[in-house]
Amino acid sequence: MSKPAAPTSPSPASNESLEDRLARVERNLSHVERQNEELNSVVIEQGKALAKLQASVRRLSETIETAELDRLHADTRKPPHSA
Repeated sequence: MSKPAAPTSPSPASNESLEDRLARVERNLSHVERQNEELNSVVIEQGKALAKLQASVRRLSETIETAELDRLHADTRKPPHSA
């Protein structure tokens, strides 16, 4: 059985120096941080929109419930007697 090859560290002759790799990682991190901030803003705005929609649904439900109760009360009233 052969041993797995040991990981090799980048040699000075590699195409990308440590400084270049670090700069690339920092750029990528900056990009990810910017995306995170943008997504956070979107989530906050969607949360506000959801809260407004929930309030609207609650008001509409109350309006429908009130209208239904009024209709039921109107149906159960005794009709006036004719003379």
